[in-house]
Amino acid sequence: MGSLTTTPPLTRASVIEAHGLIKPHVHLTPVLTNTTLSTLASTPQTPEALKGTPYEGQTPAKPEIRLWFKCENFQRVGAFKARGAFHALARLSEEEKAKGVVTHSSGNHAQALALAARTHNIPAHIVMPTISTPSKIAGTRSYGATIHFSGSTSEEREAVVTTVIAATGATLVPPYNHPNIILGQGTLALELESQVAELSNGAVKTLDAVIAPCGGGGMLSGVATALAPTGVRVYGAEPSFEGADDARRGVAAGKRVESVKTLTIADGLRTPLGDVTWSVISDPAKVKGLFAVTEEQIKAALRLVLERMKVLVEPSAVVGLATVLYNEDFRRIVEKEGGEKGWDIGLVFSGGNTTVEAIGKLYAVDEKKAERAEGVLGAHGEKVAENVAG
Repeated sequence: MGSLTTTPPLTRASVIEAHGLIKPHVHLTPVLTNTTLSTLASTPQTPEALKGTPYEGQTPAKPEIRLWFKCENFQRVGAFKARGAFHALARLSEEEKAKGVVTHSSGNHAQALALAARTHNIPAHIVMPTISTPSKIAGTRSYGATIHFSGSTSEEREAVVTTVIAATGATLVPPYNHPNIILGQGTLALELESQVAELSNGAVKTLDAVIAPCGGGGMLSGVATALAPTGVRVYGAEPSFEGADDARRGVAAGKRVESVKTLTIADGLRTPLGDVTWSVISDPAKVKGLFAVTEEQIKAALRLVLERMKVLVEPSAVVGLATVLYNEDFRRIVEKEGGEKGWDIGLVFSGGNTTVEAIGKLYAVDEKKAERAEGVLGAHGEKVAENVAG
């Protein structure tokens, strides 16, 4: 997809340019607020809720928080991935467009690239594991892409990609680890800035922080690139289950984690950082910190979004909200730096590609685990109910 030496630099100006290129093809997704969730975030967790956590026995943080949700679950193909795909194709030469594009993906990037290719009349080849969800295969095929099936390992998928490139000359469009993808994803941060200013009637001239989910790191890198010169603090959020917090662990150790094997329910975040996304995310001037949340905290946050906001999102989308609600390290930062005024925090709902059946199974798989998720929500939720009633 072009040499890294010839792609636009990873700067805010490049994100602004990318936004101009993709604006006709993507939705201006809404920014929502929710008084109940902002109140909940501003309420100290109870000692009971902290039992069994690293914060047990400590005084709960008392941050003042106002939440702004950028709803990329309403984006085309149901996720932010459309932004990067449309920008990547906009940067191709006419010769490259004629030969087509190829990628390997079993999820949102597959459908995003297929849609962008159809829009620009470019042949698209998508390599998908044979075990991919039938609905995702059907969705990708519905956009006119040619699907090539492979094994489920990265080596097997990449082998099929190599074969497709040899046969067609198609250009590889990776799902996250390329500047053109990163710049496209960063455009959501530009919209978030202006939408918050408009919705607040100018009362919020700039957000204090933005938290984005982190898997391969394309979106977090894009948000950080877009906001780096503005003074807005950018944080990443990950699941902790089975080492899915590879970005956090890698930055702490000073070395990128190159392999992740996890079955976290936040399935969109099971991918390790690439070398390009690592270069952004490991820079403390661009990403101020990375936080990890548990499976039960993700479930609790997802339940809140479904029941209190009436918005359908996938588990990966709520790791930022779970951080704000349950991660005492982050909450203490807000308490200390925000003081009585508090922080206005932007949260990115990265996507909504899930089903009623999947959501149902999530809460029915293990009754004991579900009860613990209820306990996290209940201990905190009762306190909020008292505050709201008062």
